[in-house]
Amino acid sequence: MHRDSIERQLERILLRTTKPGRYVGGEYNSVVKDWDTIDFKVALAFPDIYDLGMSNLGIMILYDQINQQPDMLAERVFSPWTDMEALMRAEGIPLYSLENKRPIRAFDLLGISLPYEQLYTNVLNLLDLAGMPVRSLDRDETFPVVIAGGHACYNPEPMADFIDAFVIGEGEEVVVEIARALQRLRGASRDEQLRALARIQGVYVPRFYEVTYHPDGTVAEVCPTVPEAPPRVLKRIVPVLPPPFTRFLVPNIDTVHNRAPIEIMRGCTRGCRFCHAGMITRPVRERPVAEVMAAIEQIIANTGFEEISLLSLSSSDYVYVHELADAIHAKYHDSGLSLSLPSLRIESTSADLLDKLGDTRRSGFTFAPEAATEKMRDLINKSVPHAQVLEAARAVYERGWRTIKLYFMIGHPEETLDDVQAIADLCRAVLAEGRRVLGGKANVNVGVSTFIPKPHTPFQWVPQDTHEMVELKQRLLMDQIRGHGLHLRWNSIEASEFEGFLSRGDRRLGWVIQRAWELGSKFDAWDSEHRHDLWLQAFREAGLSPWFYTHRPRDLDEVFPWDHIDAAVHKKFLREDYLMSLRGETRVDCRDNCFACGILPKFKDLRAQTEAPAWECPPVTPVSARKRAGQGERLPNVALI
Repeated sequence: MHRDSIERQLERILLRTTKPGRYVGGEYNSVVKDWDTIDFKVALAFPDIYDLGMSNLGIMILYDQINQQPDMLAERVFSPWTDMEALMRAEGIPLYSLENKRPIRAFDLLGISLPYEQLYTNVLNLLDLAGMPVRSLDRDETFPVVIAGGHACYNPEPMADFIDAFVIGEGEEVVVEIARALQRLRGASRDEQLRALARIQGVYVPRFYEVTYHPDGTVAEVCPTVPEAPPRVLKRIVPVLPPPFTRFLVPNIDTVHNRAPIEIMRGCTRGCRFCHAGMITRPVRERPVAEVMAAIEQIIANTGFEEISLLSLSSSDYVYVHELADAIHAKYHDSGLSLSLPSLRIESTSADLLDKLGDTRRSGFTFAPEAATEKMRDLINKSVPHAQVLEAARAVYERGWRTIKLYFMIGHPEETLDDVQAIADLCRAVLAEGRRVLGGKANVNVGVSTFIPKPHTPFQWVPQDTHEMVELKQRLLMDQIRGHGLHLRWNSIEASEFEGFLSRGDRRLGWVIQRAWELGSKFDAWDSEHRHDLWLQAFREAGLSPWFYTHRPRDLDEVFPWDHIDAAVHKKFLREDYLMSLRGETRVDCRDNCFACGILPKFKDLRAQTEAPAWECPPVTPVSARKRAGQGERLPNVALI
């Protein structure tokens, strides 16, 4: 279908949708190249609505990387909301790109972002709307090659039936390598194309691996079936972070985050045992202050955004955080520019740092103890004495913030009802600190999620808490956390179970995912749209139990479905850390002490293979020395986000 035909049809239907701005493109800074003169064409998809996808930094970076190539173009596509989808199906409009209004089938490559598992049925729906078979084996070389990347791809097996190739790790460099390989092989068979991709570091082609199972349903072995496929696929790591992306597209409508992000640091050294991102994004790499400052200036000039977010997993562990704060304060304190520095830790953060970043509204201050007893915080390796939590709360209220937002998880390994009761006790104690300072104006907002064991973490062996226990714990908190100044929010039990069985699923879940989609599942990340009953029906029809994936304890020597995906952290290290958790033992920040997790030798090997610049552990000041340096008044040791 030609562009003009799609645009004529859109003119007839767009005003019948709730938000037509999602579907028209034309945003300021969007890149529209001449379709007929460009040799290789890439569609980049975020399988949820425009409002969410336009806030995704990863897809913007890939968009820029491809469009920098003079003979290539990248265009965006998002999932249409249900009203638009119904109109598209009724009118025979295929899924199309926003820039040139071309059908997705007309592209050479379809790259799909998968940051979380709840998007899986949307991927199938997106492929179907594009007029493509959902299963990889049903698509030949006349269809675009379908690749996927993102944090959910560190266990690619549940989606192995639908994706031609997965990018494991960081995509800035490999996306161009993939495009160049496919450009050279235009006209070759799909098998030849995928064999070429399998030779690229960090690319996993699932059809070239065979999975066998034990009689009890656990994985026996995952073996490559062609010489191009490595036994273990080592994640792709960008040795030196490229300059930040600064030509952000200005959305047509309000999005979930109306701000421009700059990643100041990638990776984390804290070692929280529940944290998937902290394990898979190692090693730590930091951008220099001058580069960040230049990016801020360019973003302001290019976009007009009034808020910039400085991103990392633990921003106050960024070595140059005070130097950066001083530079920002000196240049922008009177400009009206709002800057946020999320993921802060109080032991390396001063109160005046937040003032310099422009949060003058004093509306809310967020931190995440994750657990409310010292025993549980030691178990998850987020150790902090209880008294320091209250001292932190008092310090925050004294500096003018009226609301403290606390984030906790229930369902941690070894957790008791007393540990859950302690969450309520701590919330009331924090509110009491606020009332001593602010009286009745103090508030505590409490968010409680359910712990989900994730692959490639020390807790990948543990069972997820049962429905009955989570319900009991939630009811306890509902009874205890209420009244003036206390506000509680929690995740639905079904949503947590859903994420749990997809997170640690194996290749057999492909049938379940497809059947759930056929039954009507989509937009599963939305509480209003998720149909848990349809998923349970799909499991029954497949002859599988979701509880096999969620509530079953794992043997220490069990082969996991993702063991052939190498996140560059030894499974032996993760096992040792899990056993340490059972003994209540903690690890310090590995900037102070290397625990030989495995990332450094693998990174050096990868650097040699990719001819990347030399890289060593960055010269950092250990946490203990930074504390002694006295850079501003320190608040107590509580992890902030």
